[in-house]
Amino acid sequence: MASLSDVSGDRVDFEKLSTAERIRVLQDLWDEIAADSDAVPLTDAQRAELDRRLEEHRANPADGAEWSEVKARLRSR
Repeated sequence: MASLSDVSGDRVDFEKLSTAERIRVLQDLWDEIAADSDAVPLTDAQRAELDRRLEEHRANPADGAEWSEVKARLRSR
């Protein structure tokens, strides 16, 4: 299965990769980007929205839902 380390320095013909291989390369690439949180800086609007949501959570921590509940609700649609 292809991974980011398999394609470093070489041009990849993504059409030749299976869907699973393309997903793996994408996941590896995302992990590389996410490792450097400053690589994709937030806009002022994004930062303000995150601050607003965090403050709302701190004010009303019981209003949230467990991730498993959210997933189940979304999958039932």
